[in-house]
Amino acid sequence: MDKAYDVIIIGAGPAGMSAAVYGVRAGLSVLMLDKAGMAGGQILNTYEVENYLGFSSISGFELGMKFKEHAEHFGITVTNGTVKKIIDQDKYKLVETEEGNYIGKTVVLATGASHAKLLVPGEEEFSGMGVSYCATCDGAFFRNRTVAVVGGSDVAVEDAIFLARACEKVYLIHRRDRLRAAKRLQEALIKLPNVEIIWNTTVTKINGEDTVESLELSNKETKETSTLLVDGVFIAVGMKPNTKMLTGLVDMDENGYIIAGEDCATSNPAIFAAGDLRTKKLRQIVTAVADGASAIAGCEAYLSTL
Repeated sequence: MDKAYDVIIIGAGPAGMSAAVYGVRAGLSVLMLDKAGMAGGQILNTYEVENYLGFSSISGFELGMKFKEHAEHFGITVTNGTVKKIIDQDKYKLVETEEGNYIGKTVVLATGASHAKLLVPGEEEFSGMGVSYCATCDGAFFRNRTVAVVGGSDVAVEDAIFLARACEKVYLIHRRDRLRAAKRLQEALIKLPNVEIIWNTTVTKINGEDTVESLELSNKETKETSTLLVDGVFIAVGMKPNTKMLTGLVDMDENGYIIAGEDCATSNPAIFAAGDLRTKKLRQIVTAVADGASAIAGCEAYLSTL
């Protein structure tokens, strides 16, 4: 049999990197797989991070590189591997990738989640330059400015409420004539004097030169088009956990998130879920890093029973 690693970590974002560091420091043999073959995950595309302890301001790319440097200090390297399937072989887990197969006694799933996108012109071009998917991460950069939030869910309304505390004006753009958010959130939203809801409307294009300057809108009922001047747009139309290849391996909720608590334990005693792909209230860099540590503690406990 090929070498069986104590832990195979799938994903090299903050959760995966944290798990790798904790794993090696615990004396475990660790293999780290990532489809991109580098560290950072989503934070590499984040323009600036101000809410990670120890750094008053740092670019997402730079923070990702610091995570990588920390891991390399302990001899951890990221192996390029696009995972196709994980097969449970009782005491071992076979991880099949496009580049080769690996065997582990435990597995830490840290593949994260991806923000659902509008898929309109300008969205990719201005990502991190006025287009954001995280109000709590980037809202402070738009203090006393005008922004728009796209969506009608709890997250979208919470984002609008959060942004209204610091922004001069907040537009909430929703494609339907009613919000899907909880009633208490809607009640809190409509009380805010600097929030305006634009109903039955979709964003068709995001314009700007160096940063976002305006949105092109289309009313679904009247078919009328218009231009809305904004300094930034927060897209809150949902998240998609990167768990498709894990179907049938561990229990998931109706949205595809792996069911796991703060201990990161899944329905399979040898598999742990860390970071944005698991069921949790807050998805931030700091919570992902904490998950990585918790997942390794779970791996250690399981390995002690073998």
